[in-house]
Amino acid sequence: MESLKSSFFFFPPLLPPYSEFNHSFLKKKKKNKPPKILPVHSSVQPDPWSPKYGDPSSPKPRSRNPKKPLSDDNARRIIKAKAQYLSVLRRNQGPQAQTPRWIKRTPEQMVQYLQDDRNGHLYGKHVVAAIKKVRALSQTAEGQYDMRMVMGSFVGKLSFREMCTVLKEQKGWRQVRDFFSWMKLQLCYRPSVIVYTLVLRAYGQAGKLKVAEETFLEMLDAGCEPDEVACGTMLCSYARWGRHKAMLSFYSAVKERGIVLPVTVFNFMLSSLQKKSLHRGVVEIWRDMRAKEVVPNKFTFTVVIISFIKEGLHEDAFKTFKEMKEGGFVPEEETYRLLISFSVKNGNKDEAVRLYEDMRCRGIIPSNYTCASLLSLYYKYEDYSRALSLFSEMASKKIPADEVIYGLLIRIYGKLGLNEDAQRTFEEAKLLGLLTDEKTYLAMTQVHLTSGNVDKASETIELMKSRNLGFSRFAYIVLLQYYVMKEDLISAEGAFLSLKKTGPPDAGSCNDMLNLYVGLGLVDKAKDFIVQIRENQLHLDEKLYRTVKRFYCKQGMVLEAEQLRKHMVEAY
Repeated sequence: MESLKSSFFFFPPLLPPYSEFNHSFLKKKKKNKPPKILPVHSSVQPDPWSPKYGDPSSPKPRSRNPKKPLSDDNARRIIKAKAQYLSVLRRNQGPQAQTPRWIKRTPEQMVQYLQDDRNGHLYGKHVVAAIKKVRALSQTAEGQYDMRMVMGSFVGKLSFREMCTVLKEQKGWRQVRDFFSWMKLQLCYRPSVIVYTLVLRAYGQAGKLKVAEETFLEMLDAGCEPDEVACGTMLCSYARWGRHKAMLSFYSAVKERGIVLPVTVFNFMLSSLQKKSLHRGVVEIWRDMRAKEVVPNKFTFTVVIISFIKEGLHEDAFKTFKEMKEGGFVPEEETYRLLISFSVKNGNKDEAVRLYEDMRCRGIIPSNYTCASLLSLYYKYEDYSRALSLFSEMASKKIPADEVIYGLLIRIYGKLGLNEDAQRTFEEAKLLGLLTDEKTYLAMTQVHLTSGNVDKASETIELMKSRNLGFSRFAYIVLLQYYVMKEDLISAEGAFLSLKKTGPPDAGSCNDMLNLYVGLGLVDKAKDFIVQIRENQLHLDEKLYRTVKRFYCKQGMVLEAEQLRKHMVEAY
């Protein structure tokens, strides 16, 4: 038997039936020694689409088109392998990729499929006809048709499942209402939470929440216990149309029934509450989710972190952020931006820098808002080298700079004494049309004043006035510095009065006015000004205290100088 098996592999079965010629041919072959066949070992695996003929390591048959057709087992193997291959493609291409589903039908189902003349369509001809007929009623005014007459030809032809299909495919809430009323008159109809959910969804999408509530009560009266899908449909309808009080009230009733909602419904509720700045409600629902062990997704984490930040819950925000990363979710740039901005406001420099480095390691490109927050942090702590490095990184990554970033860069250049670079940056912002805020003009003005270039400062102020920009408190402070350097007494006093209207003047502005009076030799005005400062109980910083003390000493006012010293000792 072994010799016969080996002869089958080495001699293809292409000979005619057994005869004397065949017998003599075999005898001749027996006389000669058969050639020695070396075993073939190949590392190449056979492709999964080709049928297997015996041992894959053995040589292929000589015929390119073997006469042996594919067996049922081989056909099933090819279909199964292709389905697995498409499934892998779907996982690799993302959640939007779709693959055909391999449908198994019984012989009876196949007969029904052929009778319906589906020809690859999702529904049968009679179902499609019913869908079209009900949809066409949207062109008819309400009350001008009778659904019983319209659907008279379909009585007894639609099963309960097919009627649900017709209901699901409707787009108008009136057609859903009328068709559902017709459904309930059919013999095959039975109350089900599924059909009620379809009706609730149609009402919710159209904003007919009162009708939806009545339908929900009707479902309870019919003995249908609502599940998480029906309750979630109602909650999403409330959230969609901003009915937050009704949503939270309905949510409390759902919790009492012990129904655990899916994460998609929670996301809908959280997003709706956050859009209306109801961050406290977001926090409470999040804690309910954690108590019920509902697994959040990336969207849930993002919304909750934002609400924690808005509520000022620093620890909860960073704890949720850490949990998000441990869950394998990559935070969005907006999440990093809000956390960095939150850290900058709280003066936590190390935490802000650590978040930025983490964002860079993940390959997330920062927005100009994130860069502005970091630049303001570096400017506050006088870390100018990091600020200039960040600006260079923005240029390399083509991150557009806004007016806030240009203003911060002008201030940084001014602090470093790089006045030409500051002027060049100001001109660049002017060419880009970004000079719309007074702070940018005032930053450039301060750079000129610090360098003693009064003429350039005057040009910048005149340019700002020509744009008809509103003057803030900071603008009056800078204007006062400018008028003091020009020794323009009338304009300086006008700016100081305007500053007082915005609130108590700061110590720096008082010091500038006192220096102006002393420099112009207006002793009486200087004395009156000091009296006003003492009567208004303005805070005296070290620079203003030294200026007043120096004035008292020059005028020989020893008693006043001693009283001032005692006052400062008691204050500090």
